[in-house]
Amino acid sequence: MKTYTAFANDLWIASGQRDHVIETLRALQPLERSSDLLIFDDETGAQVDLDMSDTALPSVEARGRGRPKLGVTAREVTLLPRHWEWLSKQRPGASAVLRRLVDQAMKSDAPAGAGRDAAYRFLSAIAGNRPGFEEAIRAIYADDRPRFEAIVADWPVGIRDHARGLAWR
Repeated sequence: MKTYTAFANDLWIASGQRDHVIETLRALQPLERSSDLLIFDDETGAQVDLDMSDTALPSVEARGRGRPKLGVTAREVTLLPRHWEWLSKQRPGASAVLRRLVDQAMKSDAPAGAGRDAAYRFLSAIAGNRPGFEEAIRAIYADDRPRFEAIVADWPVGIRDHARGLAWR
């Protein structure tokens, strides 16, 4: 499930799923400038805009095969006969085995620099003018956490902690 993190100026306001972040932001006092509020995609570190209006409705897709209430949609997979034969012998069934294999691959095949890139995008948007910004980015890409910690020691705790969490997941 996609998660987001919101900052008001240098203050870490909320992290979590879209609805939780929006609910938290609605409870805030209005900010002096709309640019004081920044929201980031936790996976990519990219700054995003979330529709906070009451009229925002989730998109409704045509109902198809699968288990829509669980988020399951049926799609076609093409395999060779030997693959189908192997899958037919697996328990608890072909779909469950394929889901497990895909989940394992997703965990182990995360792009090598995805966390570093996310930290870079986040820091570029929120801390690009802070002292030591360039050195902090170099430390992230060098995988030098102690140097990063020393460089950002005087930065606001929320920015420092979120960048660390993105870079070293």
